[in-house]
Amino acid sequence: MSDDLTTLIYRTALGDRRAFDSLYRQTSPQLFGAAIALLRRRDIAEEVLQEAYVKVWHSASSYQAERGSATTWLGTIVRRCAIDRLRRRHLEGESLPEEEWAEIADDAPGPLQNVLADADARRLGNCLEHLDERQRESVSLAFFHGLTHSELATHLAAPLGTVKAWVRRGLDKLRTCLGEATA
Repeated sequence: MSDDLTTLIYRTALGDRRAFDSLYRQTSPQLFGAAIALLRRRDIAEEVLQEAYVKVWHSASSYQAERGSATTWLGTIVRRCAIDRLRRRHLEGESLPEEEWAEIADDAPGPLQNVLADADARRLGNCLEHLDERQRESVSLAFFHGLTHSELATHLAAPLGTVKAWVRRGLDKLRTCLGEATA
């Protein structure tokens, strides 16, 4: 599916409205869920999602598949739009409880952007491929999307202890693999 999304983004960059429509239909439910999780209001999440897809239409040519998956790129756009909206609401005097602000990371480059900007990104990608599917998914969601262990357990429909073990074992394998790659 990731290859399909990448193709749709590239076709969108060429102004292909059908590709953009297909990209929207395939990705909007997941991205809308992410927007609701951040904003906690359906009406504002709908506006943010629309704003994000306008940005996707205008910036599709900037997408580089070698720097990250299409899903991650789209999610980053939605996340940044949501954070911008939260900041505007805050500046306009609409207050969020302090604990909700603490849950929202700033839009400075996150772990994924820093890793992908580095020359070691290919090594990390190769090492991630050596993890079993559950470990790879757990580690990716935790570190590239910022999910907590509890959120991972809910998202993956698995016991908390099991999810913690997947993350720990995945990180151990990554450490070993990356250590071997540099030796």
